[in-house]
Amino acid sequence: MTRRTVRIAMNGVTGRMGYRQHLLRSVLAIREEGGHDLGGGEVLWPEPVLVGRREHALKEIAERHGLTEWSTDLDAVLADDTISLYFDAQVTSARVEAIKKAIAAGKHIYTEKPTAADLAGALDLARLARSAGIKHGVVQDKIFLPGLLKLKRLIDGGFFGQILSVRGEFGYWVFEGDWQDPQRPSWNYRAEDGGGITVDMFPHWEYVLHELFGRVTTVQAHITTHIPERWDERGKPYAATADDAAYGIFQLEGGVVAQINSAWSVRVNRDELVEFQVDGTHGSAVAGLRRCRVQHRSATPKPVWNPDLPVTESFRDQWQEVPDNGEFGNGFKAQWELFLRHLALDEPYRWDLLAGARGVQLAELGLRSSAEGRRFDVPELSL
Repeated sequence: MTRRTVRIAMNGVTGRMGYRQHLLRSVLAIREEGGHDLGGGEVLWPEPVLVGRREHALKEIAERHGLTEWSTDLDAVLADDTISLYFDAQVTSARVEAIKKAIAAGKHIYTEKPTAADLAGALDLARLARSAGIKHGVVQDKIFLPGLLKLKRLIDGGFFGQILSVRGEFGYWVFEGDWQDPQRPSWNYRAEDGGGITVDMFPHWEYVLHELFGRVTTVQAHITTHIPERWDERGKPYAATADDAAYGIFQLEGGVVAQINSAWSVRVNRDELVEFQVDGTHGSAVAGLRRCRVQHRSATPKPVWNPDLPVTESFRDQWQEVPDNGEFGNGFKAQWELFLRHLALDEPYRWDLLAGARGVQLAELGLRSSAEGRRFDVPELSL
């Protein structure tokens, strides 16, 4: 087998997501498998060059995984002509400047979302990338999860008949930090640092809805901060200036209505941390990260509302599990492999910086909707 090496500047791998999902479970996992098979006797071999601000953390990660290249000097890394791809998993506030530098250096771009703090910045990145003639992609991992892949299988197979509505529930209780350590970094709850659940999750909901059910055409949202004070990594209290809950209603092209609640201030009474219920004329489904259950119209019971008698049936037991019918790998790794094939073989890849801008647009309009108490149309974007 012939090995084709792709050297990747990976910025932000000292963070939880950048390390666990992108470095460990994606790029290093591909290396552990001997590289990604491109066909024709050729294997793509990703070679990460770690980039970040904390020298000791970069060194520790590199030594832990037998990597030899790391740097706190982004400019020097981007000046290296042997590096062809720049990946960004930094905090949002640092992303635009770094990606602009990488585009100017002629690097291809693969980045986490949101791609920018506002729509103007996101569109600017997309235009710069197009003008530079580079390849670019944005992480849209949820559509590669087993539960949503099963849901896509149902949609493609016509299981639902006419799809009527989508109901989504996402979230969990993130501890405030005063008596139990929080599960998320404190910057997530400071608007001045790019935090907030709307800018974090609405980009996810945009591509999930767009890919599975249709383009979002209107948005109406109520966005709030339920927990006004939290404690940071040093145990110091701070004002939570960013929103921790977002309640959105989205109308989709074709008439489907979607309602999605997102909160870091909700205790979980679901089977999974995110679940989508899809109702159609011929059947319904509930999909999470891994599971998907269905109820066809031929097997739908006839509940009768009677508040005077206790319920004797288990509604959850009336649903049927959708089988795996195949192996599902890590969703982040699956998308990495598709983007690397796009780089190496020029295979089609549609999740680009313009797709990333749609997510920023939806978050921006959601925040505006909540502030003004209005429903907004979502214009179709173009460059």
